[in-house]
Amino acid sequence: MKKKVLFCATVDYHFKAFHLPYFRWFQEQGWEVHTAANGQLKLPYVNQAHSIPIQRSPFHVRNRLAYVELKKLLAKEHYDFIHCHTPMGSVIGRLAAKGTRKKGTKVLYTAHGFHFWQGAPLQNWLLYYPIERFLARYTDALITINGEDFKRADRLSKERASVYYVPGMGVDMKRFAPVDENEKQRLRAAYGFPSEDFIVLCAGELNTNKNQGMLIKACAQLTRKIPNIKIVFAGEGTMRPNYEKLTRQLHLEKHVHFAGFCKQIEEWMHMSDVCVSTSLREGLGMNLLEAMSAEKPVIATENRGHCELVKHGVNGFLVKPQDVNSLADYLQQLYDKKDQLPLMGKAGRSMAHAFAQEQTVSVMEEIYTIYMDQAEKVIQHA
Repeated sequence: MKKKVLFCATVDYHFKAFHLPYFRWFQEQGWEVHTAANGQLKLPYVNQAHSIPIQRSPFHVRNRLAYVELKKLLAKEHYDFIHCHTPMGSVIGRLAAKGTRKKGTKVLYTAHGFHFWQGAPLQNWLLYYPIERFLARYTDALITINGEDFKRADRLSKERASVYYVPGMGVDMKRFAPVDENEKQRLRAAYGFPSEDFIVLCAGELNTNKNQGMLIKACAQLTRKIPNIKIVFAGEGTMRPNYEKLTRQLHLEKHVHFAGFCKQIEEWMHMSDVCVSTSLREGLGMNLLEAMSAEKPVIATENRGHCELVKHGVNGFLVKPQDVNSLADYLQQLYDKKDQLPLMGKAGRSMAHAFAQEQTVSVMEEIYTIYMDQAEKVIQHA
C-alpha cells in the first residue's frame, strides 16, 4: 500500500504557485499526493484533491465546517504525514490532525511569514502569537523562510517542534532568465506598450497588505518629469476597485494599467524596467525574487522579507512603508540614470541564486526524508 502525504492550505492556488516541484518529488518517491484547500483547481502530480471550505478570516463561520470536514478526511485516509501552509490552512490543519498525530502521523508546518514581527501592530501579537505558541505542541516540524521568523520560531516552539530554515519557496531561475533588448521590445509591441515607456511592474494580489496605493501616489508625483511612466499592476484582489478609483481621482488613467491576473508573468517582468513591492508584511517576497532573476532593479518597502532580498544601492532600494516621497525619488533616480539598471539587475540575479528552486527543493527533500523515515518506522511497528 502506497504511503500518503497531504498538503493543506487555505486556497488551492497556493499549491499551483509554490508546491508543484514538491508534489512531483513525492510521486517520484512512490508516495500518493493529496491536497486539501478551498478551490477546484486540477493540478499536476496530485492523486486526489479535496475541496475544503477554509476561509482566510479566522472569524469566518465556515471554518468550523472546514475543521469538521478535514477531520473526517484525516480519519478516512490515514496519511503518513501532513504539510500545512498559509495561516488558516495551518491552524485548521493542525487542529484537525491532533487525533491522527497520536497514531503516528507527522505534522509539518511552513510559516510563510508570521503575522507577528518586530514592529507589528499590538493586535497581531495579541491574536496570532498565542495561537502559534499553542499550536506548536501539535507540530513536529516548523519550517520558516526568513531569518527573523527562524529565530522567533526557535523561541516559540522551545522543545515542542523541530525548527528549520529554508531559503523561501524557490524561484525558477530558468523561467525568469533575462532576455535581450530585442525580445523586450517585441513583448512591449505585443502588449501594446511603446518602446520608449518607462514601465514599472508591481506583481501580486491587490489587497491592503500589498499596499499598492503607495505606488499610485508616487506615480502622481512623477508624471511631469517622466511623462512616459507606466505603472503596471499584475494581479487581482479585493482592493482593485479602490485602486482604480484612486487612479481616476489622481487623473492617472494614462499612466496606471491594471493587467489583472497574468499567467505569463515572466513576460511582464521581461518588458518592464523596474519592479516594485510595497507590502507592509512579507515573509520573503516571491515577486521580488522573480524580478531579480530577470535582472530587474527592485524598489521595496522595508520589512523582514524584503530586507533579506534587497541590498540598498546594490540590486535596488529600500524605502519606509508609506514613504511615498522616497519611492518617487528612487524611481526618478533610476529613470535619470538608466545606466544603473543593467548593473543592479545583474547584481540581483546573482543574489537570487541563493533562493533558486533547486536550492529550496534540495533542503526540503532532506527535511521530508527525516519524516518519511519516521513514518516508515511507525508503519513497521504498527
